Amino acid sequence: MADLFAPAAPVAPLAEALRPASIDEVIGQSHLLGAGKPLRVAFESGKLHSMILWGPPGVGKTTLARLMARAFDAEFIALSAVLSGVKDIREAVERAERNLQAHGRRTILFVDEVHRFNKAQQDAFLPHVERGLLTFIGATTENPSFEVNGALLSRAAVYVLQPLSAEELGMLVDRAIERRLPALRLNADARSLLVGYADGDARRLLNMLEQLDVAVQAQGKAEVDEAFLRSTIVQAQRMFDKGGEQFYDQISALHKSVRGSSADAALYWLTRMLDGGADPLYLGRRIVRMAIEDIGLADPRALRVALDACETYERLGSPEGELALAQAAIYLALAPKSNAAYVAYGAAREAVKRSGTLPVPLHLRNAPTRLMNNLGYGRDYRYAHDEPEGYAAGERYLPEAMADARFYEPTERGLEARIRERMAQLRALDSAHAGVAGGDTGRG
Repeated sequence: MADLFAPAAPVAPLAEALRPASIDEVIGQSHLLGAGKPLRVAFESGKLHSMILWGPPGVGKTTLARLMARAFDAEFIALSAVLSGVKDIREAVERAERNLQAHGRRTILFVDEVHRFNKAQQDAFLPHVERGLLTFIGATTENPSFEVNGALLSRAAVYVLQPLSAEELGMLVDRAIERRLPALRLNADARSLLVGYADGDARRLLNMLEQLDVAVQAQGKAEVDEAFLRSTIVQAQRMFDKGGEQFYDQISALHKSVRGSSADAALYWLTRMLDGGADPLYLGRRIVRMAIEDIGLADPRALRVALDACETYERLGSPEGELALAQAAIYLALAPKSNAAYVAYGAAREAVKRSGTLPVPLHLRNAPTRLMNNLGYGRDYRYAHDEPEGYAAGERYLPEAMADARFYEPTERGLEARIRERMAQLRALDSAHAGVAGGDTGRG
């Protein structure tokens, strides 16, 4: 008779139950595991080396690390950088020493989310990697060139893992149904939507399949259609980390799409980020920056459109405010482009840094006191409104040491074409004034 009080055996989640037993069972990462590819060669050569597996969640980083331990008959010690500290690293080192001395076995130290280890924690196991006691395998969703110490990075090969394609996720659906969920039936629309929800993440896909299977059994559903799937699965947000690599990659894509005048791409990346949970007002601020940096005076209305979109979102919220942001992104993408003001500002900043504190020319200074007046402050200043065409031709406004400096050079695009014509007219007046002044001097 069964013991009613005996603890029930834990049931492994589907993602764990379907974890590949060999590299031949791994779905995806063919650029690393295909014939002649780097990780395939490492497995087949028997030469274990330290490495960093960089890629989004659910693409097989932990699976590959475990397969390596099995293939090389190595002790596998797993640490989470979120939960572990220097004490845990020391214990892992001691365990590796015992494994080597007692059994002659190598040890793989697998550190998940290694980018969350600070410098001191990374330094704690670096010497043991250098002397070969530990083979280090780090998993990270963040760019290791920013998050991993240079010394550790130089001792580990970096392999970039990719999100699973729709075809690869479909293969995983078939495997899960065949091996573990024989009663689950998906029609074509539901299958396609499920793969879209997974967004390249195998673990997410398997978790959703498990959730669907429970719902199907509870409701006696013969086949899952799109409507049932939508009502059962709480759609996970798209692959997105508000402070991570994906976030900045997508912001970069949005900005460059606007700069490149691709309205469709700008709208796509904006929508991707909104769908992924980005703060709409953050996106609004970035759109304002694009209006200043990439459109500038070629179309000054772009800045007002961007600011209006932000104000609209602040007043109306979602979804109306998001539509205003989309409209602004489209407008900016199609507007004439100029970074002339942006470049001019940068050039002026550099000139200020190089030239130091140059004095203001005397004729531009105010003279509110008799002493200042006696010292020549404001003397010979020409009031532009009293001059022909409202312009004091030949007047100088920069410090003497940089009297001929030019920072702003407008393009011939949009409104800047007219600004360029106006600047040319003013410079012609300056040249004419200089010629007259030179002639007068010659007569003296």
